[in-house]
Amino acid sequence: MSTTTSIVLADDHSLVRDGIRALLESEQDLVVIGEASNGQEAIAMVEDKKPDVLIIDIRMPVLNGIDAVALLNKQNVVVKTIILSMHDSEEYILKSVSAGANGYLLKDTGKTEFIKAIHTVREGGKYFSGAISNVLVNNLLNPSKETAEVVSKETEKETPFNLTNKELKVLELVLSGLTNKEISEKLQNSKRTVETHRFNLMRKMEVKNLMELSKKAQDYNLTSI
Repeated sequence: MSTTTSIVLADDHSLVRDGIRALLESEQDLVVIGEASNGQEAIAMVEDKKPDVLIIDIRMPVLNGIDAVALLNKQNVVVKTIILSMHDSEEYILKSVSAGANGYLLKDTGKTEFIKAIHTVREGGKYFSGAISNVLVNNLLNPSKETAEVVSKETEKETPFNLTNKELKVLELVLSGLTNKEISEKLQNSKRTVETHRFNLMRKMEVKNLMELSKKAQDYNLTSI
């Protein structure tokens, strides 16, 4: 096995790719051999370049990261895959594991952990960001039949504005009057993660303040409040 790990980066933001490339190539044993701006390009790049590892964002145009990983595994393409996301949503993590991803990292992961994750998956292991609880990881890797059925039903639901289950939970707590800090404690997420979910709610629902958020949530029956 070569001592150098070849990598393809897939993210629809060029500045993000530039930053990750700079971080990775500061290591002597890592080299970025290709970049893609959507899932479809990522698949083509992997098939052409045959990298050891694909690092791919979840939310991209044309084809998202999770679906791209699922297709690569379905086609039996030999490549280790790491999902990179700003979300620690249980739904996204479950879907990533189901798609066959070897790792899941949050975008605020530090360099040391990022490098460790790449080495771990390259050597055949799995790596999940330290911000994700060990209990959750164990449940994901060893789900009960009952849990799997519940998750399957929940993730198949379509919601207005394409909101995730976690975003719906945050929406209900926001409208109940809780602060970001209180929500983070209740959901056992970081305050930064809650702020991200709240920002995504406002963006997806195209509202500018709490009053507009509350009205639109009621109009679309998104909460019992």
